[in-house]
Order: sequence, then structure tokens, then C-alpha cells
Amino acid sequence: MVADTSRRTLQLLSLFAARRRWSLGELASRLDVSERTVRRDVETLRRLGYPVATVRGPAGGYQLGTGHPLPPLLFDDEQALAVAVALQTASTSVLGLGEDAARAADTLKQVVPPALRSTMEKLRLTTLRNYWEFPGPPIAPGALKAVGSAVRQQHVLVFDALRADGTRPDPRAADFAPPRRLEPHHLVVWAGRWYLVGYDLADDTWRVHRVDRLHVHTATGTRFAPREVPGGDVAHFVMTTHDRGDTVAAWECVGTARIKLPAETVARWAPGGSVVEHLDDHHSRLTIGAWSWAGVAGILATFDADLSELEPPELVDAGRRLAQRWRGVNDR
Repeated sequence: MVADTSRRTLQLLSLFAARRRWSLGELASRLDVSERTVRRDVETLRRLGYPVATVRGPAGGYQLGTGHPLPPLLFDDEQALAVAVALQTASTSVLGLGEDAARAADTLKQVVPPALRSTMEKLRLTTLRNYWEFPGPPIAPGALKAVGSAVRQQHVLVFDALRADGTRPDPRAADFAPPRRLEPHHLVVWAGRWYLVGYDLADDTWRVHRVDRLHVHTATGTRFAPREVPGGDVAHFVMTTHDRGDTVAAWECVGTARIKLPAETVARWAPGGSVVEHLDDHHSRLTIGAWSWAGVAGILATFDADLSELEPPELVDAGRRLAQRWRGVNDR
């Protein structure tokens, strides 16, 4: 009910933006609700501070107050960030919303205050289609806003790399590393995960980082000159980078195998939530999960390449059972 009311309120604002005066019947028809519901929604707008006046008489209805522009939409920073994220990722989760989401984003940017418009524009996203998508880990809005702002403003980013469980290594721990300085160039959404593509200033290397694995320090304000991503295609770069900080998703069955394919090839087609390791120029190791051992074996088979060093034994047994079934296909 609350969601329906909010949706109609936005529709009412859109109608008043297009034409200041409407009859009660027209509004009811456009919103596909009763006239009584329209009256309640108009009262909601008035409580929010929108100057909607009642026009009396046979041709009466409602009119946006003369001489009063539409007030800015009342979004705080977190709401503006949520709207920006939702609109920019809508086309990857709901079929056919790409154009509508883009138009909605442009419309909202025209009516929010300048400061919030800047917040909405801080995220420059690239969304990649992956047919193995599943929900990714949550990201703190503050971290996402900080990273998105650094990307948009072209400011050097300083961060600590977090462990897979989200904790920061103790300085005395073996996996401790000092803060990294990175030129952040792109935010990429792929397979339910957020990745940051940047140029590492410590070792002069392009890297891909999971945003949920970053503890971002205070903004540096240090600007950098844009560089071109290797190959000129950010999508290809992310999908062929095997070291993205990924960890295996939680599945009933998790197995690993050595594949006679280079890591960049396997990383391009591996399901989200898998881990690809570079072994040499012609071999890589894939760790992957599924709801059954047969499922793990089946996914490995899709690469159509020689496999070895399969673990655990349950995966080996599942592969043998599948092979026996396929051998018996022509005998039936």
C-alpha cells in the first residue's frame, strides 16, 4: 500500500510538471484510481510542501500554485545514491527497462537540488551481462559513494584490502599489506558483484578490485590524468582478469580442477562466484560450486578442455557417472 501511494505521488508530480492544471476526472483516469484516492494523494503532496491549489467550478480540479515552481524532490544523500544505483542497474535485472531507466534518471536529475544531482552522478557504472548471476555481498553505501566519487572526480584513492570475511588484517599478520594508492577509472557491475578498475601507483599495474573488499581512507583530493584501460575495453578487461579478489560462493558442493586453458579464457566464461587461478600460459585452475557434484562436473565440461587434478573424490565419481551415462546414450 505504501509503495503504491509513493508511486502515485511520483506520477502526480510528473503530471503537474507536464501541465499545471488538471481536472479531478483526468487525474483519476491517468492514475487509474478513484477520485477519492486522487484527493488523498493531493493531500499527501500538500503535506510534503507542494503548493497544489483546488480549482472550483464545473471545469475545476487541481493546479500547481501560480508562480511556484515544483520544489526539489526531497532526497537525502543515501536516497539519491539508492536511486542512482537502482536506475543504472535496472536494465541488467529487469528485461526491457534500459531506455526507461535512462530517461527516469535524466528526469530526476532535472528536479533534485545541485548537491544531490552531484551525488547521483558520482557513480559511473559499466554493467556486464552474465548468465550465472546470483546475489552478491552487500556493500556499505558510504564505501560505494566514496569510490564512485573518486572515479567521477578522478581523484587518487587510498584503501586497505580486506579479507574475504570483511576484516582488516592485523599489522602483525602474514597477510597484512600497507594501504594501496590507486587511480580509480571505472566501476563495473558483473555477476552480482561490484568491481573497481584502476591503475596501481605502487607497482604501475592495472588491477581489478572487489569494492566490498576495500576499506577506503579519507578522500585525497589528488587528481590524476585519465589512462586507457589495456585493450581499450573495460568489459573485456574485467571478465578476463582472473585475479579479481573473488571467493567461491556458498554452495552445497564445491570442487576444483586444472584446465588446459589460459586463465583469461576461463575467467571470461566462468560463472560468477568462482575462482580462477593462473598456473602457466596454457593452464589454469578453476574452483566452482553447484547444488550437486554432477552440477560441478557439468559446468567443468562446458569448457571442452582437458581436465586433471580434480578434487574432491566426490567430484571425480560424479564425472565418471556422467561419462557412463553418455556412453550409454546410443545403446538405447
